[in-house]
Amino acid sequence: MADFSIEILFRNMDHSDAVEADIRTKIAALERYSDRFIDCRVVVDAPHKHSQKGGLYDVHINIAMPGQDVVINRTGSQDHAHEDIYVAVRDAFDAAARKLEALVQKARENSRKQSK
Repeated sequence: MADFSIEILFRNMDHSDAVEADIRTKIAALERYSDRFIDCRVVVDAPHKHSQKGGLYDVHINIAMPGQDVVINRTGSQDHAHEDIYVAVRDAFDAAARKLEALVQKARENSRKQSK
């Protein structure tokens, strides 16, 4: 799998092996967009204990690459589907995939312009 460092943190909640495995699978899937990852940090932030039942998870992803970072901050404050930790993680990684795909496309376009 990855030859870059991966850090997965859980805030306001206990560590979950199942969620961590899901995150690692999703990180591996992102590698199809680039082989230039330096490191990847994922923070899953659970609702505070004093919040009402049905709190929403926040997921933050930071992928360091040479010359740039891809940063995704998905807060569940507006999407009640994010009461499910797996949905929150999925949505954050979908956003990361879209951002990486856009960066790859932009790099291709710049490369074509420079070769003309």
